[in-house]
Amino acid sequence: MAASPTHRETATDAGAGRTGSVKDDEPRGELTTRTLAMPGDANPAGDIFGGWVLAQMDIAGGIAAYEAARGRVVTAAIDAMSFLKPVKIGDVLCVYTEVSSIGRTSLKVHVEAWARRQRIDLREKVTDAEFTFVALDKSGNPRVVAR
Repeated sequence: MAASPTHRETATDAGAGRTGSVKDDEPRGELTTRTLAMPGDANPAGDIFGGWVLAQMDIAGGIAAYEAARGRVVTAAIDAMSFLKPVKIGDVLCVYTEVSSIGRTSLKVHVEAWARRQRIDLREKVTDAEFTFVALDKSGNPRVVAR
């Protein structure tokens, strides 16, 4: 279940009836992907693997970077991540992105993962990180990011 690339939801749109500016307890950026956490993504205790969460964040960050760079990008670095809360089977992992800076050939994307808990309307921040992507040309070499 991924957000449509033609419809993007802002953090304030994502919560029912919420309006105004984004607060510390609300996601930063635009909703980029939503994915249901399934049993195959979990350990025997029902906790979703951290690597699965990281992969979902990389996908969402790549979408945001691709759109901003108007072309192919690759992940070059991820700043340190700390997991704040677990993701459980049945949670919907919502990943929000915001391009925080654009350099000559690279882009930094702030990525946050939030879990929408099963059967209740509760959204909790799971983790966040700053991802660096490099824009590539058709030959796979770094290229200047068009602005």
